[in-house]
Amino acid sequence: MNLILLGPPGAGKGTQAQELERCHGLVQLSTGDMLRAAISSGSDLGQEVKSIMDSGALVPDEIMIRMISERTDQLDCTNGFILDGFPRTTAQAEALDDMLDEKGMKIDHVIEMSVDAQVLTKRIAGRFSCAGCGAGYHDEFQKPAKDGVCDHCGNTEFTRRSDDNAETVRKRLDAYEAQTAPLLPYYRGKDSLRTVDALAEIAEVTAEIETVLGGA
Repeated sequence: MNLILLGPPGAGKGTQAQELERCHGLVQLSTGDMLRAAISSGSDLGQEVKSIMDSGALVPDEIMIRMISERTDQLDCTNGFILDGFPRTTAQAEALDDMLDEKGMKIDHVIEMSVDAQVLTKRIAGRFSCAGCGAGYHDEFQKPAKDGVCDHCGNTEFTRRSDDNAETVRKRLDAYEAQTAPLLPYYRGKDSLRTVDALAEIAEVTAEIETVLGGA
């Protein structure tokens, strides 16, 4: 079973991918990880990728497809894979389908993890953590029991990620929408696209995904 997870940063793709790996024996394939692994391997393809990236250019689609093809031939992908971060364009989606077709494979399900932009922005922008033990909190949804004091270690210092602010989150969401919008009709036309509510509780999202996998 081969899947693509679509969703903006903060939608919970990583969490759901881990659950799919655990329950179905799938392997999450991140294009960023594959690029780094190719370079580290020192293979001909890795050297080609390194040369391109060192020059500051984008890795061409043809090389990305070759890299994914080689990765999906490895034994740990026997049960299937979850693609994360690819495809990003319709041309990439078409090239991916052609490559898989040559192998007698296909993308079985494309799962769009849908979010409400305003709700997701509020969720991410309100996050902060204890500077001592790293425990996570939220301005609205998960405040410390005693204001300014960590529930776990009693520390009074807290930190926020510099990119966890409303403006940055909105820019990330806008970029995702612009990038992903063309992919939705492409996969909808193949009847492989299904949408789940990514802002539901984690267990509910998992259950929705399992319904998609079992019902199509």
